[in-house]
Amino acid sequence: MTTDQLEAFRAVAERQQLTDAARRLGLSQPTLSRQVQALERELGVKLLVRTPRGAVLTEPGERFLAHAREALDTLRDGATELHELANSPRGPTSLGSLPTVGAYLLPALLQAFLKKLPDVRIRLAEALAPELEERIANGELDLGIMNLPLRRQDLVAQKLWEEAFVLVVPRGHKLAQAKRPVSLDVLIGEPLVVVGGTAATDAVRAACEARGQEPRIALEVDHPESLRRMVERGVGIALLPAVMAKARGAGAFEVVDVQNPPRRAVALVHRGERSLTSAARALKRFLSDQLREE
Repeated sequence: MTTDQLEAFRAVAERQQLTDAARRLGLSQPTLSRQVQALERELGVKLLVRTPRGAVLTEPGERFLAHAREALDTLRDGATELHELANSPRGPTSLGSLPTVGAYLLPALLQAFLKKLPDVRIRLAEALAPELEERIANGELDLGIMNLPLRRQDLVAQKLWEEAFVLVVPRGHKLAQAKRPVSLDVLIGEPLVVVGGTAATDAVRAACEARGQEPRIALEVDHPESLRRMVERGVGIALLPAVMAKARGAGAFEVVDVQNPPRRAVALVHRGERSLTSAARALKRFLSDQLREE
């Protein structure tokens, strides 16, 4: 029995899809299948059954999964202690991030971190907060930078900063001439570009409903960067986190401050100190020091 076999089994059990599990481990699907089959031969039981909907744990598989997780966590704890004794964090770690943070804040920060600790290898995953939260909880990601509040009670969150959303409009738009912060009421009747399920979109809907109106949503997108590009092309106007607006450079849009704007609190999230490798702990300390508001 090898750690590779245990990792393969745990990945398939958690993802329930061989393709997703193989991608997570950086393996080909046939290699992943061989690892799981070798483990089943070693144990003398069937751990997984393939169905049209994916891989399903058998009863022995469900029992063994807890032991596999415990064994892998114990081995990782041992490696972490040795690395920390040597005072040289090294090895892989994984970080989940909101797309807005990943694109606008992390490039320079991760460059500085890897220059300081070149033996650490980081896998960066970008997604919206609900997905990040689940991937951290199931052990797929070590750390995450995401919006508060959390839905789960079994995760640890350290607040990093809080920021307002600002209104972004195409160059030449009438609202760009505003001399003072505008009310969200000015969005009524304007074509809007939104990302569903965000605090900004909820605030827009509430402002319109308070006036007995429906928001005029021209386009709903999945990614904030797409939202920004749509505004630049004149598709509509939108609310963006301040961090994106500050980094606009020569972007073809204008920023308008909003009265009592919706806000977001951003936190560094993980499963607890014991779950973190030396590499993850070093990254956690670095990001906390660089991003936390005093």
